[in-house]
Amino acid sequence: MDNKLTFIDLFAGIGGFRIALERNGAECVFSSEWDKEAQKTYSENFGEIPKGDITKIKESEVPKHDILCAGFPCQAFSISGKQKGFKDTRGTLFFDIARIAKYHQPKVLFLENVKNLAKHYNGNTLRIILKTLEEIGYDPYYKILIASDYGVPQARERIYIIAFRRDLGVRYFYFPKETYKEIYVKDILEDEEKTKEFVLKREDIQFWTRDETPRLKPIQIGQINKGGQGERIYSINGHAITLSAYGGGAAGKTGAYFVNGKVRKLSPRECARVQGFPEEFKIHPNRFEAYKQFGNSVSVPIIDLICQQILKVLKSEKVKQNDISISKETPNYDYSMQKTMNV
Repeated sequence: MDNKLTFIDLFAGIGGFRIALERNGAECVFSSEWDKEAQKTYSENFGEIPKGDITKIKESEVPKHDILCAGFPCQAFSISGKQKGFKDTRGTLFFDIARIAKYHQPKVLFLENVKNLAKHYNGNTLRIILKTLEEIGYDPYYKILIASDYGVPQARERIYIIAFRRDLGVRYFYFPKETYKEIYVKDILEDEEKTKEFVLKREDIQFWTRDETPRLKPIQIGQINKGGQGERIYSINGHAITLSAYGGGAAGKTGAYFVNGKVRKLSPRECARVQGFPEEFKIHPNRFEAYKQFGNSVSVPIIDLICQQILKVLKSEKVKQNDISISKETPNYDYSMQKTMNV
């Protein structure tokens, strides 16, 4: 544990995982992202172009690593109802995580997905994912966290799965406690001069009286048109709605906010701040691509806090001793064969 921990960044997007893990002293040794525009943003910020489609990359081509990070897409499991574990994940993107983890046996898997993964196929999808992780030698822990509770001014709910390699002897994992940091949309706004192009000039805007006392959740105070998706107006004394990659409506992808007497969308830089990206982060020049990328991204502050909890476990004396014993006593042991599988 004295050496720097290494990690790989799968389904890397624009590097939210990477920012958080590098802040905590870990080193990225491999990244993969198939979207060409996201690759450009990643390259601008980290100086390397991620490898392409992970389904076409052999596990032997991925470097050895300590932590596998992946904000993987929630692709439907075609036969998930049969609950056949590892076999059920074939044909899904999760299979690529599993095959790489099975081959390299990193100490930890750090996964993120939409909260509805827990309910997908009446919970069968999540059960298969957990069963698969257990079959390849891991003990998984999961929890749905709300970004608003962790210093992120956005009502974003996501499921996080942390899995430790079983032979490390980890018998617990505590997700980070809520910080309830008082931060609101009004705290992340750009100067008015920089946001003129995001003002919505509509004749069908209406407001209603609402308590705008600052609180850690969105506060709707009006609507555009009939108030459908992308047509709701929020107070800057609350939080932003969940950023979306594909949402429609007049204020699609960011939601509408009443700022200095005007109704407008958030700017790309404001979206970066809502997601907890640093000010020096370079944003894609095409704003529609930028919206898509931040809508698909992880919230950096939550990844940071979870990473700190992971490191506490890995640095515990018990885990360090187990890790040393494994490396000394069984240097050639194939952890992936803890349970025999027909793969």
